[in-house]
Amino acid sequence: MKDALKITYTYVFQNGIAKTFDVFLDRKTLGLLTEPPVRPPSWTFLNQNQCANCSLDARDHPFCPVALNFAEIAEHFTHAMSYEEVRVIVTTDERVYSRDTALQQGLTSLLGIIMPTSGCPILEPLKPMVRFHLPFATITETVFRMVSMCLVAQYLRHDEGMPFDFGLKKLAQVYAEVAIVNRDFVRRLRDASMEDANVNALVGLDCFATMVPLIAEDTLNEIRQYFSAFLEQ
Repeated sequence: MKDALKITYTYVFQNGIAKTFDVFLDRKTLGLLTEPPVRPPSWTFLNQNQCANCSLDARDHPFCPVALNFAEIAEHFTHAMSYEEVRVIVTTDERVYSRDTALQQGLTSLLGIIMPTSGCPILEPLKPMVRFHLPFATITETVFRMVSMCLVAQYLRHDEGMPFDFGLKKLAQVYAEVAIVNRDFVRRLRDASMEDANVNALVGLDCFATMVPLIAEDTLNEIRQYFSAFLEQ
């Protein structure tokens, strides 16, 4: 994986135990480069708590791609509690991030990489966010990044001569579908975990997915003053 993008998540627990996970992404497609488990657990089968809006057919895709790629990580935290305090260190090619936080939030950030890059058609629109991954992002930062991503996508559609819309309609549509996936995927994680760290990590991600379209307009109005140089003429 010499030419792959690499993002490393390390979780250091208060007892000194550290768990490290390397995420490798195809530099061109942003697809996740990983070896599936030799014996995938039963909760990874596509028809096991399949998402209501899933477009995949179990005859062609026997496993849920997100579940398959998250299975090994989920196994490491199956007995972990969401409120456990950890130091999370995120290393990319460009920089290192570090934060002392609850395990739930540290896993939420990692899930934000795994889910869009696993091959789920519903989550595919979120891939550009992964390339410019910002661990532990606030809701305001997430809104700014997501709106920016959607507008860049519409600009590229315009540049290709395709229909485009510089409003936020597409943002709401994308997140409505993402919210369904998050809701239904929680059921899978409940089958995979004895404790709540894995489940609550996704709940945290879902809170962001639910809030972003609801507060996007208000957030843009709040930061409008920062763009005064562009709005004077």
